[in-house]
Amino acid sequence: MSAAQETHARTAPTVTLPGRPCSAAAALHVVGEKWALLAVREIFFGNHRFEAITRNTGAPRDRLAARLRSLEQAGVVERRPYNERPPRYEYHLTDSGRDLAPVIRALLDWGDRWVLEDRPVVMIHEPAADPGNEDPHRGGDGDADADPHGPARTHPHDLDAAWICRTCGEEVVMNTLAVDVRAPGWDRSGPRAPSPSDG
Repeated sequence: MSAAQETHARTAPTVTLPGRPCSAAAALHVVGEKWALLAVREIFFGNHRFEAITRNTGAPRDRLAARLRSLEQAGVVERRPYNERPPRYEYHLTDSGRDLAPVIRALLDWGDRWVLEDRPVVMIHEPAADPGNEDPHRGGDGDADADPHGPARTHPHDLDAAWICRTCGEEVVMNTLAVDVRAPGWDRSGPRAPSPSDG
């Protein structure tokens, strides 16, 4: 677990699931249903009200209401009042919900590559929108084009993200990955037969 992961407290209730103990299975238990992830997508896109989320996901109202309740109980979204009489609420992502942004991006990328022929939604990277991303070595009124990294770093552009290992700084590709199963009693092939040393 990285230092970034350690700083976040778990918000979803602990669940016991059949099969292999796995964080992917636990995550899918919380957000794996289609309407749940599409609701997260809409809130991430800036649509916070139930009517907009319903319209943009195409979800049946009762199913969407149930998914939003379960996402709230799991700490993925929170309701905030925007009207007192009658009471009305908006949905906003928590830290847990915002951490699903790479999941939404990965699904968009996969759909662009393997399902759709066009790109109906494109994520744009706006590094200049983050005040912590300013380059202290560049003057405020200099020519950005003079810096070969300037345009890409300061102007909005289509996101072309890579999976980078924080430990070594290298881009991760599938043939460099191995699986270390640490759940007691399990290995990569499945549950292990008990050995005398487990005793």
